[in-house]
Amino acid sequence: GDHSLFISRNPDVVEHLFSFFDIVSKGEDAGSWEVPRTSDGHPDLQGNWTNMSLTPFEREEGRGPVFMREEVEGMERQPGVCPAKPGTIECGRVDNRADESLTNERRLSGAEYNEVYWDRGSRVAIVNGQHRTSFITHPTNGRVPPLTPEGERRIREYRDFRAQFGSYDHPELRPLGERCVINGGTSGPLGPPMVPKTSYNGNYTIVQTADHIMIMAEMIHDARIIRIGNGPRLSPDMRPWFGDSWAHWEGDALVVETTNLDPRQSLQGIPPSQHMKVTERFTRVDEETILYEFTIEDPTTYSEPWGGDIPLKRFHDLLYEYACHEGNYSFSSVLSGARYQERMKAEGR
Repeated sequence: GDHSLFISRNPDVVEHLFSFFDIVSKGEDAGSWEVPRTSDGHPDLQGNWTNMSLTPFEREEGRGPVFMREEVEGMERQPGVCPAKPGTIECGRVDNRADESLTNERRLSGAEYNEVYWDRGSRVAIVNGQHRTSFITHPTNGRVPPLTPEGERRIREYRDFRAQFGSYDHPELRPLGERCVINGGTSGPLGPPMVPKTSYNGNYTIVQTADHIMIMAEMIHDARIIRIGNGPRLSPDMRPWFGDSWAHWEGDALVVETTNLDPRQSLQGIPPSQHMKVTERFTRVDEETILYEFTIEDPTTYSEPWGGDIPLKRFHDLLYEYACHEGNYSFSSVLSGARYQERMKAEGR
């Protein structure tokens, strides 16, 4: 009687009640959930995971750390609900073929792809119940800190060195991912840090033993094989892909410390110095989530340490082979094309 009348006149109450019961239900689930463990007693991090998300790596300037509910709903629109955005030919498909602003360089790098080829994720990242506006959390503005004078000097020297060559003078000038050496022209999905891809296939398989953990990325099937325990570090002049990593357990968190990163494996376009250290933490927080935290220390490059939080969500699907160069003639073709252009120029044609 009176209760139903009150609810009918106050529909917001219904929403709040559903939210309350949803929170209670999740709280009960969280209370009954126990961290799965391997035979040696440590948290089991194994399985397939993904970090694809609509959350940007860096925060928009002037924005707070958390998205409003309305913003999240707009970003996480259901499939088939098309945004009112000029230039779309179908929902989520952008026709770039007629874009005259695209240079040949950008076309070759994939900038002309229609949106149907991309899979950037469908959800905003949630950490500690908050819809984060960036993966970077420190500094508090959610942005990569400024470079030191030494860091800026190294960037200038690198750019001056590259300026003496044409983009297609020889294979080593092309990005690592284009050459299928490791994925990504920057740090790539394995990093470290393990920065989410902004294109597709940001998926991983983790295999764990008592003294090693292996993280394999779907892209180019790159793999990090990380030793657990204490042991000798590589000498400073040995700088392998993905660096030299050792891990140890701090309670239920697996902590990985990495040094000796190859300077060609840049992060956001900035090559690491020989002093760079990346600290990662992997913590199983529920059945579907590993909280991945990272901190970067490179005092000769950045004005302060920085890092963030990235949830790895359970990936309920298979990872497939990414045969990067199989049947792919584009790399040799662009180099051959550059030589042809040089001959034409030399002949005055």
